Amino acid sequence: MCISVSGWLGRVSKGWVALLFLVIFLLFTAVVLPDQASKAEASSGGAESPDTSLFYTAGDLSRMAETYGEQGRLAYIRARFSFDLLWPLVYTAFLCTAISWVYRKAFDPHSPWQRMNLVPLAAMLLDLLENISTSLVMAQYPAPVPLAAALAPFFTLAKWILVMGSFVLLIISAGAALWRRLRKNP
Repeated sequence: MCISVSGWLGRVSKGWVALLFLVIFLLFTAVVLPDQASKAEASSGGAESPDTSLFYTAGDLSRMAETYGEQGRLAYIRARFSFDLLWPLVYTAFLCTAISWVYRKAFDPHSPWQRMNLVPLAAMLLDLLENISTSLVMAQYPAPVPLAAALAPFFTLAKWILVMGSFVLLIISAGAALWRRLRKNP
């Protein structure tokens, strides 16, 4: 199944598609993210957020839930199931199409490297799992949700590794595509 999803992404990822999703990504980053960041800061009282943290523990997550207060926790949950459903789709669409398009230029069509376009999909899945687990902790606070609280930090760290890794893959592949083009047409 992964090979067929990767192949499909490769087929639909034309240059104009990757460019379109780049524009959407940049607009979202410039317009929507700052607004969401200010709303999150206001509703949390400026407290740390699990979504933007790299490392935190189940205890840290519980302290965040306490600091947010009832209204802050409700706002956090609403944001996870509105804005934070759309944002992963935006960055995943950009990264999947851009990686697919550039990898097609950088590597042979049957190279296993072509499947790197699946990395952003894994990041999106982890982002959604993070949203579910942190929202469960926020919704049930002060009652503990041990499994969700224990898994949330793992989902967050793995998400960030794969999101940042996707950007690294894109940059490296752009260099490889340029190198391949220069070698082909001196």
